[in-house]
Amino acid sequence: MTGVHNGEASEAVAERPARRRSATATRAALRTAAAFRFGKYGYEGTSVRDIAGDVGVDAALVYRYFGSKEALFNDVTGAGKIFEPLLKEPVEAIPDWLCAMLLGAPKDGEFTHPVLSVLRSSGKSEAVARLRADFSEVFSTRLAARLGGPDAELRAELLAAWMLGTSLVLTEIRPPALQSAPDAKLEKYLRSVIATLLGPAALDAGMPETGGDCRATGDH
Repeated sequence: MTGVHNGEASEAVAERPARRRSATATRAALRTAAAFRFGKYGYEGTSVRDIAGDVGVDAALVYRYFGSKEALFNDVTGAGKIFEPLLKEPVEAIPDWLCAMLLGAPKDGEFTHPVLSVLRSSGKSEAVARLRADFSEVFSTRLAARLGGPDAELRAELLAAWMLGTSLVLTEIRPPALQSAPDAKLEKYLRSVIATLLGPAALDAGMPETGGDCRATGDH
């Protein structure tokens, strides 16, 4: 904690200009904010107003989309539940969903990344095993089946790894270039990576096969 009260943090975020989002993107951003709030302050220490304020929307929208604070908590309790909505999106809408997830996370240092919450939990081995099982189910199995094409499972797992690493750096490490970059510029690069992993044709077009080992260096 840095001494900033929940309500003060929410009010500061609420003062930021609201970004126009689709209903899908708004739900994803609310889930992300809720996951961070519940992970940092627990159920009792988190209010619907705080979550809505982090996203820059009215609290009534949280009730409209999720019904209640308890329902939202249950929705984001496990990693599998956090990413379950991703599987309901058309493949072409996945970039929108992921960008909302990454750009919707609070970046003011007041929130613990959900994965860090798992790694720091008392039953670490069990929690990590559950996290691995959830991600295997969502990405390695179900998303990979939807993507199809060459190396679908590898691409799905790389997408998950890249997304988690990016969100961790954005929220916990907060390097200067990432912190100062406008959302529009970040989104441009995010979408480029997502498109490459979702569609192998983009990778094939940009990287001709050489038959060599990418780790090799020097002349032979």
